[in-house]
This record gives sequence, C-alpha cells and structure tokens, in this order.
Amino acid sequence: MILTGTVVADASTTIEDGGIAVEGDRIAAVGEREAILDAYPDREVHSYDLLAPGFVGSHVHSVQSLGRGIADDTELLDWLFDHVLPMEASLDAEAMYVAARLGYLEMIESGTTTCVDHLSVHHADRAFDAAVEMGVRGRLGKVLMDKRAPDGLREDTDAALAETERLVDRYHGAADGRIRYAVTPRFAVSCTEDCLRGARRIADENEGVRIHTHASENRDEVATVEEDTGYRNVHWLDEVGLTGEDVVLAHCVWTTESEREVLAETGTHVTYCPSSNMKLASGIAPVVDYLDRGINVALGNDGPPCNNTLDPLTEMRQASLLQKVDHHDPEATPARTVFEMATVNGARAAGFDRVGKLREGWRADVVGLTTDETRATPLYDPLSHLVFSAHGDDVEFTMVDGEVLQADGEVLVADADEIRARARAVASGLDGAPDCLC
Repeated sequence: MILTGTVVADASTTIEDGGIAVEGDRIAAVGEREAILDAYPDREVHSYDLLAPGFVGSHVHSVQSLGRGIADDTELLDWLFDHVLPMEASLDAEAMYVAARLGYLEMIESGTTTCVDHLSVHHADRAFDAAVEMGVRGRLGKVLMDKRAPDGLREDTDAALAETERLVDRYHGAADGRIRYAVTPRFAVSCTEDCLRGARRIADENEGVRIHTHASENRDEVATVEEDTGYRNVHWLDEVGLTGEDVVLAHCVWTTESEREVLAETGTHVTYCPSSNMKLASGIAPVVDYLDRGINVALGNDGPPCNNTLDPLTEMRQASLLQKVDHHDPEATPARTVFEMATVNGARAAGFDRVGKLREGWRADVVGLTTDETRATPLYDPLSHLVFSAHGDDVEFTMVDGEVLQADGEVLVADADEIRARARAVASGLDGAPDCLC
C-alpha cells in the first residue's frame, strides 16, 4: 500500500508532497511522493491531506467509557470513590467488554493507535479480548486494589497477584506482540505494601512486563499516602520498587524537589494528563521542569469521566496551552515538544520500539487527516495545525501494524453503530448512573 499527502514524519520532518510505502507491518519507505510511486509501482494508493504517526495515549481508562459525564464538577477522591469506582464495580463481564470496545472505537476514530490502559479489578480478560479484536496496540493491565476499595473491588492480596500472573501468561505478547502487559496497582492509597512489592516481583519475573500506576495527582492523595507510610508518594513508590525505566506514573502533579530527583535518576516515565488535571482541579504538572531534568514525559487523556474524550489532538492543544499559562511564557512546551509527547515519548513509555515516527523500518502505525475544515484554512505549518487546530474527528484513516482499522472515515474492524448501540443499552442500566439520554 502507498499513502500520499503531506507527511509529518516526526516533530522535525515534514514532507509537503510526500508518500509512505507500507509492506506487511512495517514502513518500507518514506519520501517524496513521485519517488515513492516510482519505487513501488502497481501498489494500491490512498491519499489524505495530512499523514502522521499514530498517536499514543500513555494513560487511559478504556473501561470507564460508560461513565462519561457521571461525575462532573467533583475533586479526585470524591470523583473516584463516590462515582467512578462504584460504576466500575457494577460492570459484569459483558459490560466490561462493551465498555472497552467503546473506548477502543473512540481511539481508532480519533487517531490513537497505541495506549497504556488502566483497566479495572474484575473481568480484565474481556478488555484484553476487545483490544485484540479491535486491532489497537496496547499495554494493558488488571487493576490491583487490596485496601480502601468499595464493595465489589477490594481483593485479597495473594489472589489479586495470582490473577495478574494468569493474565500475564495469557495475554503478554498476544497478537504478535501488539498487546503487552502492565502490572497495574490503582495507586498507593488503595494498595498495601505487599501488593506494591508483589507488582514489582511480577514485573521482574516476566520479561518485557511494565508497571503502570497513578502518583501524586491530588494533594489529598499525597497527604493520605504520607499519613499511611511516612513517605511522600514518589519516595514511597521508590521504596517498594515502583520506579525505574519500566514504570509509567500517571500525573505526578504534586512532587517535591527530591521526588523529581528520584524520577530523573531512576528513568521513570511520567504521563501528563492536562484535561483531567484541569477538570478535577488537581493542579498543573511541572512538565517543563521534568523535561529540563531529562525525564521522559508522555501524554494521556485519562478516563472519559474526567476528560470527557479520548481525543489525542485536543489533548495536545491543552497540554501546550496549560504550560504556557502556568509559566507565563509563550515559548513553554511548543508544538514540537507536545507532538513528541503524544508520539515517540509515549511509545518509549509504553515500551514499544520503532513506534511513534514515520521512518523506514518502523512499525506501520499511521493516521490520515482531512484539512477540509474551515479551521484548517489557511494552513501554513502542518505541525502547528495538528497541535493547535486539529480535532480527533478530522482523522479519516487509522493503521496499526500495517492493518487498516479505519479508511475514509469508516471503521473496518468492527461495526461502530453496533458498538455504540450496545454501549447505550448497558449505560442505561448501570447502578448509580443518571438517566441515559440514549
């Protein structure tokens, strides 16, 4: 297959009249359109206004998609314990599958090709099955909660860790390596020391498995961890082994100088979730400082109940503008920096090699967008457009590992109407949810 259009190969490389040759699951060549067409004759050609690497959502909650809008105007711990966790607890296996498919459908439609997905305590198999079927690239994990959990979500520590090991054996490396595992404690507030140390043990015993959790998102959360352990949040995670190159920490809004030193020294990845942090009034993550220290910062949407979308393009805009306001500096987090967070930085955090750029030999994860919208007129700088003007519904083409998941705005790997209809039906019957205008 040949793809043609303006190619934004990475944050530094744009080819105005470009082409991409795809062979199998890899990019065979990237260059000028005519050169690509000459080198690969008799290939099927698809043209889009803009072509870019697939975006990476480095912290999402696909299975919270049925809770979109149920917990507006609340702060983190009330949002979580009064609304979102009871909603998760009410999901049976079928509802979990429906929720995950809805989340992955939104990602495909809006250009997210890779995700680091924090699932729920129960029925994680069904979310893994949905990811395999829908064709997304993902690092997924069952949630661990063995304290401070509502009815239906609190587990025995040993049982929770044993279930994690079963899921690792079954799904890590599934779909020819497209699906990988992350051991996923909810956060230190709801996990005992034994649980957290068990998460590290499982990651160490299984090559390529990573760890994904929340940290220092909210001041009350930080205070709770300190009261429980005597440590600041990141220092506690470091104490129990949950820092390092194989660890992805979502948020990290409220960190001290010494905690930031730990993040930098251990090579721990941080995921910036600006829309969620704004909506829950959690604060503004010190992203510029993290980048200055050499910490890898990726970008995530978090969950639909606190965003309320999984649109990676809107999240790039929010990511840049929030830092500019916080620093009173228009040069803070320019388009190039944010684009890297949403692509190659995210792939690095997720532990996927050769993902996040359009380069020869790299994975064929590609999105195509239209620029027919008025807000794309005039278009001087494609990178600026992607970060500051484009929306997820501009995405018309989505490819993962050379498989076309969406073409010309039509999802090919599933019946989108059927997924939405089933989601509406399940949402209308959720315990504690408001009436669904389905």
